[in-house]
Amino acid sequence: MRDVAVRDGVIGLGQLVKLAGLADSGADAKALCASGVVRVNDAMETRRGRRLVVGDVVRVAQAPAVRIVAASD
Repeated sequence: MRDVAVRDGVIGLGQLVKLAGLADSGADAKALCASGVVRVNDAMETRRGRRLVVGDVVRVAQAPAVRIVAASD
């Protein structure tokens, strides 16, 4: 599992997928979500705009999981 630090402790699912390198663009992130291969805390998620908070774990297909952590200032 890989940690991704975010400021303010909140990030959109599409943004996270791009930031973590799981998609090259917003369009790719949208397509991944729509295809049903994205899971948030072990539940399928199709909403690219879903707000993620510290502690959420995202999995995309067979890629390693990504956990949201707070950025240290």
